[in-house]
Amino acid sequence: MDKARKKLDLSKYMALIALIVLVVLITFLNPQFIAPSNLMNLLRQSSINCLIAFGMTFVILTGGIDLSVGSVLAFTGAVAATLILSGTPVWLACIACLVLGAILGGVNGFLISYGKVTAFIATLATMTIWRGATYVFTGGNPITGPNMNNSFFFQFIGNGYLFGIPFPVIITLLIFAAVYILLHKTAFGRKTFALGGNEKAAFVAGVKTKKIIVLIYIISGVLAALAALILTSRLSSAQPDAGSAYEMDAIASAVIGGASLMGGKGRMQGTLVGALLIATLSNGMNLLGINSFYQQIVKGLVILVAVMIDSQSQKKNG
Repeated sequence: MDKARKKLDLSKYMALIALIVLVVLITFLNPQFIAPSNLMNLLRQSSINCLIAFGMTFVILTGGIDLSVGSVLAFTGAVAATLILSGTPVWLACIACLVLGAILGGVNGFLISYGKVTAFIATLATMTIWRGATYVFTGGNPITGPNMNNSFFFQFIGNGYLFGIPFPVIITLLIFAAVYILLHKTAFGRKTFALGGNEKAAFVAGVKTKKIIVLIYIISGVLAALAALILTSRLSSAQPDAGSAYEMDAIASAVIGGASLMGGKGRMQGTLVGALLIATLSNGMNLLGINSFYQQIVKGLVILVAVMIDSQSQKKNG
């Protein structure tokens, strides 16, 4: 019994152990990896995936999936950029971006909970719709202009520093604290786990499952929109193809961090470690000069291994 308990405890830290091993290996191969400038750049780059992955964790915990987050990022970023260029105050454009993200996420939640459309099909459809809407809205061209470049506040969102730390990293840490408390310390979080463990049992126990599902997809949409603000600020433009395949990194981060694709199992701190592992892997392969095509293969293999481990864990527990 003690051995089994030790194995179980160790499994919770597999992602963290893998991250530490990866950091040591990359540092050995290229000491430039641990240069402060590179580490700050790595953390800044990981902030976007972290935010999306936090929302994806809630979704996966319900046994669902959100394939539309990359398209939500692109569409909300394009709208925010257009508003800023039209002379709208930056703070108001940012709020509009987040509200739009909530609406798009709410559409997903409504289709899944009230429309009875499976999460995969619903978000696959909206992924295509929102991406098409982005191309129509932008005309297929990047949106950029002096209002974006000259706004200190907007530039600070993605490129600023506070106490020597990139502002996107500070945003990510604050959001992590918020979602950690929401998931692990509140009734909403307990209902999320209950819904993912057994939706029918949760409904019988009095959980308003449909409402919870809608709220969870709204959270996913808002965090994707927040990531859009950071990315648009960093690039000083909104790209119509922004966010392509971001959903894969977000799903990988959650699964590597211990979230089960079957639902009902996961930890927000695990997702944070998973996102950092994905960012470290990408950054390390760039420093080592590995061809981007091979990088895609490596990342795919990492995702495959994580899913296989999750599958084996489910079999043992079942």
